[in-house]
Amino acid sequence: MRAVSHYCQKCLAANPLGQELCGRCGTRLMLVVEPPAARFEEGGLAATHEEHLLERISALENRLMRMTDKLEQTLDLLLRQAKNAYFDHALIDTLITVLAETNVLDAARLNKLWRERCQKDTAEQEAAARREKLRHKVLAAYKGADAAAFEREVQEGFGLLALKQPAQGVRKLERAAALHPANAPLHAFLGEHFFEAGKSTLALDYLERAVASDPRNEKAHLLLGLVCGDAGQAARAKKLLRDSVRRAGATFAAHYGLGRLLAAEGKWSEALKEFKRAAAASPSAEAHYVLGCVNHQLGRDRMAARHLRKAIEEDRFYAEVFYVLGLVLWRVGKTEEARAAFEVVRAADLKEPRYRSSARRILRTGEVPQGFRLFGPEDGETKQLITGGDKRLAAALRREALAAFEDEGPPPSSAAR
Repeated sequence: MRAVSHYCQKCLAANPLGQELCGRCGTRLMLVVEPPAARFEEGGLAATHEEHLLERISALENRLMRMTDKLEQTLDLLLRQAKNAYFDHALIDTLITVLAETNVLDAARLNKLWRERCQKDTAEQEAAARREKLRHKVLAAYKGADAAAFEREVQEGFGLLALKQPAQGVRKLERAAALHPANAPLHAFLGEHFFEAGKSTLALDYLERAVASDPRNEKAHLLLGLVCGDAGQAARAKKLLRDSVRRAGATFAAHYGLGRLLAAEGKWSEALKEFKRAAAASPSAEAHYVLGCVNHQLGRDRMAARHLRKAIEEDRFYAEVFYVLGLVLWRVGKTEEARAAFEVVRAADLKEPRYRSSARRILRTGEVPQGFRLFGPEDGETKQLITGGDKRLAAALRREALAAFEDEGPPPSSAAR
């Protein structure tokens, strides 16, 4: 019986089967090859072919072994880095605890600011990736004779947006839009930008062009409905928003917009149904706050208090919620609890100072104002029916509307024109 050895691929020394390293030169041994006698027997050509295949497989085996070693080293490095990060986090957490115990800082506020910073960084990275994707779509959609001028304006515009110069970037993109009035992706982007910036007239113009060029753009339909509501075109706005729900499904923005339009008409029960659908589509502190306010408007104070407390659970810094909760508790006779809620409002740093001044007046005089108005437009007004009034609600609406159907286009960079 012929003995089969494992020959070293470097020095050709024979080694016993199962040995890992060559006994002569120390090279790592690869797969077994045919013994030399095989090439002199019948079928020598086949044996040579098999040897060639085995050599190829041996080379692959060697590379895989090297890759395995590198992966093991990488894993070890990652584990060490994770361990170091854990200890760093533990140290920082301990320092925060000590500083909070000595009243040097507010741990809850620090945690809130840190989460907001992380979310902002993540959002910026995602927005940059979506802008790059949109740039390619805009250039691909161009059909005209002056492609060079159009591409130059688009490239410069998106370049300025990446450099956080949105005002200049948007002006460049507007020039590009003038060169190609049928470029649906570009007009949709500009419409979204002006919607986010609160420029209703410009947003309406660009969104109408986007919808005309691409009727399948559901996000543009939704934003156009909201902008029409703020422009005073209530009937058209309701039709567009209902079409958005029918065609693309429920969204917070569509149902909230319908609720605001119905509330402006004094149809509070119908508005409540829409606000419930908005909350079901995207539960949030703002959604519960609105439901609390509308239930209070309808005299359903127990239900109002339940939603307002849910809003506080979501965000205990939402001082406007405490104001409405104070009104609800005062009306049901829980005066002490109501005063505690108004104290929170009085001590808060609010962007809506009318709540703080009203809370101070209530605590000083003991008289609660009647006819609390959730929404901004006064009776008879026809503009800003959806985003008017409470600034936080308007910001939440814009955020939810721009996040809807994200695969159809990126939300623009925040900036006024």
